[in-house]
Amino acid sequence: MPVAASAIYFLNLRGDVLINRLYRDDVGGNMVDAFRMHIMQTKELGTCPVRQIGGCSFFYMRISNVYIVIVVSSNANVACAFKFVVEAVSLFKSYFGGAFDEDAIRNNFVLIYELLDEIMDFGYPQNLSPEILKLYITQEGVRSPFSSKPADKPVPNATLQVTGAVGWRREGLVYKKNEVFLDIVESVNLLMSSKGSVLRCDVTGKILMKCFLSGMPDLKLGLNDKIGLEKESQLKNRPTKSGKTIELDDVTFHQCVNLTRFNSEKTVSFVPPDGEFELMKYRITEGVNLPFRVLPTIKELGRTRMEVNVKVKSVFGAKMFALGVVIKIPVPKQTAKTSFQVTSGRAKYNASIDCLVWKIRKFPGQTEPTMSAEVELISTMAEKKSWTRPPIQMEFQVPMFTASGLRVRFLKVWEKSGYNTVEWVRYITKAGSYEIRC
Repeated sequence: MPVAASAIYFLNLRGDVLINRLYRDDVGGNMVDAFRMHIMQTKELGTCPVRQIGGCSFFYMRISNVYIVIVVSSNANVACAFKFVVEAVSLFKSYFGGAFDEDAIRNNFVLIYELLDEIMDFGYPQNLSPEILKLYITQEGVRSPFSSKPADKPVPNATLQVTGAVGWRREGLVYKKNEVFLDIVESVNLLMSSKGSVLRCDVTGKILMKCFLSGMPDLKLGLNDKIGLEKESQLKNRPTKSGKTIELDDVTFHQCVNLTRFNSEKTVSFVPPDGEFELMKYRITEGVNLPFRVLPTIKELGRTRMEVNVKVKSVFGAKMFALGVVIKIPVPKQTAKTSFQVTSGRAKYNASIDCLVWKIRKFPGQTEPTMSAEVELISTMAEKKSWTRPPIQMEFQVPMFTASGLRVRFLKVWEKSGYNTVEWVRYITKAGSYEIRC
């Protein structure tokens, strides 16, 4: 937080102070009375989590049956404050066996005070990693009798990890087989008109990794993003290679990524955590390769009949295929009977969601299956209201395909012992909000 927190309070639902810690002397010890009187007693807790009273700001959040209140005397970063609360609660849960409530606080007063002194210094957030704090705060909390979470094993070399730059990975890891698994998972968000023109489209993606590597390896990941390829060409004094390049927007990295090297070389360099983690997230708004195009035709024949014709074309390569494809075509609530003809998969009427549901278990690329349906409606004496057609929705998963065109150019692993590694790369594209107006 650019401006430090002055105090933190833990209150129960009645407003009683369970535990508190004053970090600065710019607020009085009775500030909790102002919170209790002006917010809790006026039943305004659910309106806004940020309130200003008498020159002080109160940031509060309810977790189970406990209110956590942060008091600051001047303008502060609210998002940082709430992020601190969320991370602190996760830390407490790791000590208390997964529970965080009034009973857990009453049973762990001494431990909580010790943790509050470590995770915030003079009002500024510090290290909140449970893995590192447990290396030198070894006291075990009073665990909830209802918790089934096993106690975490202590990890050696506390001093090295607390003072070193790599707090997310411990030393001394040894694997018989050194492997790296990398998944690029993308979700396509689309709104398409009934004539096939794209009204809105973007892709949100993430790179997931699972590392089983010995020692303290240094990894370097190269993608076909535009900035990275241009920077590589400048460093090597040669023209940029031809081929599709991707412009990544809104990129966020895991804390293990070396941002200094990324800013200078535009390559993703990092010492990975052990096991599974999310390396980065990104968004793409231009040059999206849509996996499917849907062309619907819906005709209302009088008051009691409808004809529905839907053609779905897979745009990806003929050697690829999609799995779990589901197309939901909305129909009026007064639907009485349906009959179908499909060239692939199965279709049925689902009355609970007022949709014709067409399912194709395995959808090959470069194919155009169709579905035709006749819908009979219940005739009513009341004046017919115009039916507002909701959009058609799709669900799918396409392995080894990325809607953005993002590809891994290289994944290099270096470790001082020089062992060999096996790298596995997989691409998956899923449907986010994939809708077609009809």
